[in-house]
Amino acid sequence: MAMGMAQLGGRTRRSRRAPMAEINVTPFVDVMLVLLIIFMVTAPLLASGVPIELPESRANPIDQTPDQVTISIDAEGFIYIDDARVPVGGLPDALETIDRGPAGSGPVIVLRGDKALDYGRVMAVMGELNRSGFNSISLVTNARKAPTPVSQSSSEEE
Repeated sequence: MAMGMAQLGGRTRRSRRAPMAEINVTPFVDVMLVLLIIFMVTAPLLASGVPIELPESRANPIDQTPDQVTISIDAEGFIYIDDARVPVGGLPDALETIDRGPAGSGPVIVLRGDKALDYGRVMAVMGELNRSGFNSISLVTNARKAPTPVSQSSSEEE
């Protein structure tokens, strides 16, 4: 009987482990670093999802504000509000759904137009924005690397 008790006591001592007082944070840090890299790569893509070839300009960059709405016009003339495509002829209705905010002045409108577009198409969208009450419109361009001289008149070229 003493022999059986010794084996039973020995078995319980060997199978019992001391509780772990430390937490291994290495896998947690690895996952966080991978997520950080993923967000750093995808964040610029989320700013403007509609692929547009912007014209160049030497204008100073504007700051992005949280209460801005991006309206894009692609090379085919289709209009997008943020990333949602607006049906043909549906711009006035789509503009009515934009939240005007508590002051009622509305958000800043950022207009991105492809450089291959007709000037009249961009002006038609700007006119519709003005008719809907959006008077603060920013035009987006790419920064020009080297300044290109602007001709004074068309008679100089001849």
